[in-house]
Parts: sequence; structure tokens; C-alpha cells
Amino acid sequence: MMKRMILMLVAVLVFIGAIGAIKVHQIRGAMAKGGSFQPPPEAVTTIVAKQDSWPATVNAIGTVTAVQGVTVSADLPGIVERITFQSGQRIRKGDVLVKLDTRQEQAQLTAVQSQRDLARLNHERMSGLRESGVISQSDYDRAAAELKQDEARVGEIRATIERKTIRAPFSGLLGIRQVNLGQYLAGGDPIVPLQALQPVYVNFAVPQQQVGRLRAGAAVRLTAEGGISSSGRINAVDSVVDAATRNFQIQATFPNSDARLRPGMYVETQVVLGTGEAIIALPASAISYAPYGNSVYLVEDMKGPDGKPYRGVRQQFVKLGPSRGDQVAVVSGVKPGEEVVTSGVFKLRNGAAIRVNNEIQPANSPAPRPADS
Repeated sequence: MMKRMILMLVAVLVFIGAIGAIKVHQIRGAMAKGGSFQPPPEAVTTIVAKQDSWPATVNAIGTVTAVQGVTVSADLPGIVERITFQSGQRIRKGDVLVKLDTRQEQAQLTAVQSQRDLARLNHERMSGLRESGVISQSDYDRAAAELKQDEARVGEIRATIERKTIRAPFSGLLGIRQVNLGQYLAGGDPIVPLQALQPVYVNFAVPQQQVGRLRAGAAVRLTAEGGISSSGRINAVDSVVDAATRNFQIQATFPNSDARLRPGMYVETQVVLGTGEAIIALPASAISYAPYGNSVYLVEDMKGPDGKPYRGVRQQFVKLGPSRGDQVAVVSGVKPGEEVVTSGVFKLRNGAAIRVNNEIQPANSPAPRPADS
């Protein structure tokens, strides 16, 4: 009995060993096949890198302000008697905007003018009597002083009447009217905004490390929503730096001949500083962005594990510069003449096989104009 059990145990162990040997052989064969397995090539588009030179620029966000801009207001209190403008109207310097009621001042002027005329007659009479020696010099001087006082009062009332005729302080474009006929205005109450729009200022800020490259007279390009673009020049660099942001304020002047730039508008500015360094301009879709470094995929001839050649990619880390439209400047990492993958980079890895199909290329324009913009 004991001998039979030992024989059965030996038989089981031999069977298990045979099964294990077979499985080891199968696993080794599968591993060998897996090591030589080459995934199917990925379809990508490519571009041949070319050297380019972009001008050195400083980009900033700016705000449009008027060279002259005020809210016209009442100088003296009074009731609106006449409004001579329409909202949004273009006017010239000196044009009448609003007239306030001056009936009381006109009555005062008539009374003072009568008193002045009487004082003039009295002064002329005193002058004759003074020459005849009938009156003293002090009486004559008193009459002369009274005449001057009355003339001054006439001038004062006339000035008050004139100040109640509110005129445009400069030529420009009116905003929306803020008064109505018959309305009582206190001194300083707003009447209508007035902005001079030709030319306009654009104020923007640049970091302190870049301000040394900016000079008055430097060319500035401007773009804004709605297809607005214009060219101007820097007219002033602020003399102090903002302690909170460490930025300098820059002011540029733009002719704004079409009056499309309005005060308060948000615009993008670009100051051209001259010829920049040599770069490789690639479509933005060619860049693989990552926290540990940005990279591109270069197309090269490679050999697989089985020794067969194929077209594959090599990941290359790059240093990026500024962007312009659909393009990104590559400062280092790519040489002219190298073939760079421009689309499909998200599905690639180092050494992956590729199949180039350039029938449809990604956008690669330095100044794109989208159809729906």
C-alpha cells in the first residue's frame, strides 16, 4: 500500500513538471514574439523646419483714452431754456450747447446800465464843474469812482449771462445728453460727455526690465476686436514705476482717422524693437506641452527589433519663444532642414512608427484671419 502511494506521488510530480515545462516554453515564445512586435504606424502630418527671423517686440494690453475728454457741466445754477445739440453729434469749439434762463440777470443788467449811464452823466457834469473850480477834487474823484463801480457791475452781470450760455470747450464728438428742457441745474451738474477722438492716446504697462528698450517715437501697432488695427508712436514713458506691479506706464498716440477707437476700449499693443534673433517657426499644433519641458517629434529613419528599417519619431525637447498667429517660435532644439511632426503628437511616443500624410495641413499663418472673426 505504501509503495503504491509513493508511485502515484512520483507520477503526479512528473506530470506537474511536464506541464510546467510546456508552459515555460509557451511563455518564452510569447515573450519573444512580443519583443519583436511593431505597432502599426500612426498617421501624422509633418513640415520641414526653416530658419526665420521675427522682429523683437513687446506686447501689452492697453486702454484707449481721449487726448481731450470732459463731461460738460453747468458753471452756474439755472433752468435749462434751450438745448441746441443732439446726442452723438460732432461739434466744433465754441458751439452753443445749452442756454440757461437769464431773465433775472437781464433785468439786473438793465437796471445797472441805467445807473451807469446816470453815473457817466454825473461824471461829465462834475468834470465841467471841476474845471470851473466850483467843486473840490474829492467830489470829482468820488464821481469818477462811482462811474467805474457801475461799469464793473455791468461787466459782472454780462459775464454771468455769458456763463449761462454753455459752449463746447473744444471740437469733438458728443455722448448722450443728460439734461432736459426746463430742468434745474445746480453748479457742476453734468450736461453731456465730449471727447476729442482724432488723435487718441493708448496707455499700456510694460515690466521694468523692458522699459530700457523703449523710447519716445518708437513705432506701436494696435489691434482690437472688430478688425480694428492702427499704427502709432510712443509719445511718453512715465518717470516712475508702479510700486505694486513694478510696471512702467507707456503712452502712445494714434491718429484714429476713422474714429473707430473710442475712450475706454480694450486693445492689444505691440512695440517693434528691431530685428530679433534667428528662430524656427512651427505650427502651435507641433508642440507637446508638459510640466517637465516642452518638446517636438522629429522624423528619422530607424531600425526595429527585427533589424528592418522604418520611419519613426524621436522626441526632442525645445526652448520656446514668443507666438505669432498660428505659429510658435522655437529658439533652440530644432535645426533647419529637420522634419517635424505637426499634428497627431498626442498619440506618439519616442521611437513610434509613423505614416506621413500631408494632404491636409494644420493652420500655420503668422497673421490668421478666421472666417467667423
